[in-house]
Amino acid sequence: MTLTTILLVAAGLVGIGLYGALSQQSFVMLMMGLELMLNGALLAVVGFWSLALGGEPKGQLLAVIVMAVMAVEMALGFALVVAVYRRRKTDTIEGLTTLKE
Repeated sequence: MTLTTILLVAAGLVGIGLYGALSQQSFVMLMMGLELMLNGALLAVVGFWSLALGGEPKGQLLAVIVMAVMAVEMALGFALVVAVYRRRKTDTIEGLTTLKE
C-alpha cells in the first residue's frame, strides 16, 4: 500500500464526512459525519507517520492523542444530544431555534 492510496482513502473519508455533516438534520448523523472527518485526518496522519517518516514514535503519539480527542468529542456530543432531547423532545437541528433556553 502506498502513501498516495492511503491519502486518497483519507480524502474520501473526509469528503463523505463533510457531506454527512452538512446534509443531515439529526444530531447523531451530524456527529457521525464529524467522526468520519476525524477518522480521515487520523488515517492521513498515520499514513504519513508510517510511510514517510519511517515510523518514528512522535507520529504514534499524535495518533493516540487524536483518538483520545475523538473519544472525548463523542462523549460530550452524545451528552449534549441527550440533554437537548430530554429538555426539548427533539433530535434534529431544526428543533433548536435558540441555545439560550
